[in-house]
Amino acid sequence: MHKVTLIPGDGIGPEITEAAVRVIEATGVTIEWDRQLAGMAAVEKYGDPLPEPTVASFRTNKVALKAPLTTPVGGGYRSVNVALRQEFNLFANVRPALSFKGTQVPYTDVDLITVRENTEGLYAGIEHFIKAGGENIAAESIAVVTREGCRNIIDYAFQYARDNGRKKVTVVHKANILKCTSGLFLEIGREVAEKYPDIEFEDRIVDACAMLMVMKPSQFDVMVTTNLFGDILSDLAAGLVGGLGLTAGANIGKEAAMFEAVHGSAPDIAGKGIANPTALIMAGKMMLDHLGERQAATKIDRAVRAVIEEGQHVTPDLKPGSNCTTSDMASAIVGKIV
Repeated sequence: MHKVTLIPGDGIGPEITEAAVRVIEATGVTIEWDRQLAGMAAVEKYGDPLPEPTVASFRTNKVALKAPLTTPVGGGYRSVNVALRQEFNLFANVRPALSFKGTQVPYTDVDLITVRENTEGLYAGIEHFIKAGGENIAAESIAVVTREGCRNIIDYAFQYARDNGRKKVTVVHKANILKCTSGLFLEIGREVAEKYPDIEFEDRIVDACAMLMVMKPSQFDVMVTTNLFGDILSDLAAGLVGGLGLTAGANIGKEAAMFEAVHGSAPDIAGKGIANPTALIMAGKMMLDHLGERQAATKIDRAVRAVIEEGQHVTPDLKPGSNCTTSDMASAIVGKIV
C-alpha cells in the first residue's frame, strides 16, 4: 500500500480530483489518501495558503498528487507551487507532451519531454525597486543559476533519457546574450553530455528552439532548460498536443515528488461539472510510474487515450457541444481499464 498526500485544490480542483482518484483506484493499486488543504481553501480554514498540516503530510509521505490552486492576490501571500518546490527542493519539473489521437490539432507526431529547472533562475524571487524622488523609477530581478543546480537538472535529464529509452537531449539556453547565467548552463550541459555517450546531445538558443518546435516538433526528444524558459516552452509543447487540459507535470526532488495538473483552477466553470479531468488523471499515471506501479500506469494511459480517440465521452473543451460531464468522462476511462 502507498501513502499519498492528496491536495484537492481550488475551483475545479475538487471535481477533477474525485475523477482522478476513481481512475487510479480502478487500476487495483491500493493507496491511502491523506487529504490536505492548500490555496484558497486553506486560507479560509487556516489563514495560510500552505498550512503546516499540509507541509507535514507531504514531508511524511514523500509523494503528493495536487490539483490546481489559486494563490490569493495581495496580502503578501506566496505562491504555493513555488513554496512547495523550494521547501522540498523539487528541482526537476518534468512535462511530457505526447500527441493524442482524436484531438483537433495539426500535429500527430509530438513526443517530447520538457525538463525544467524548478528552483533557481528568475523564479528565485530576488527582486527590488530602485527609488528616486519618492517613486519607483526602475525594477531589478536577479537570476540565480548555480553550478550545482545546473548539474542536477541536466544530469537528471540525461539519466531520464537513458532510463526511458530516449535518444537525444537538447540543452536550451540564451548563452549568446546572457553570457553568465545561460553561459554557465550551457557549459555544464556540455560537461554532463560527455558522461552519456549513448545519448545524442545538441544545444539550441531558446527563441530558435521555440520556432523549430512549431515548425517540426518531432525533431525534439528531451529538452532541458532553466526555470523561465522551461515554463514557457512546456506550455508551448502543451499547445502542440491540445492544450493544458491534457498535460500533466511532475516535480521531482531527491527525497520527494509532487504530481499535478498544470492548468489553472478555472473558477469560471467550477461547480458546473464540465472540467476536463485528463491532466490530473495523467498526473496520477506519472505518480504510479514513480511508485513503481508501471502496469497500472500503462492501463491509465491506454484508457485515457482510447476514450479521447473515440470522442464519445469527452468534455466540451475536447468536443464542442458535448454534454459529457467530468464524472461521465471518468466513468468512461474507468470502463476502459483492463
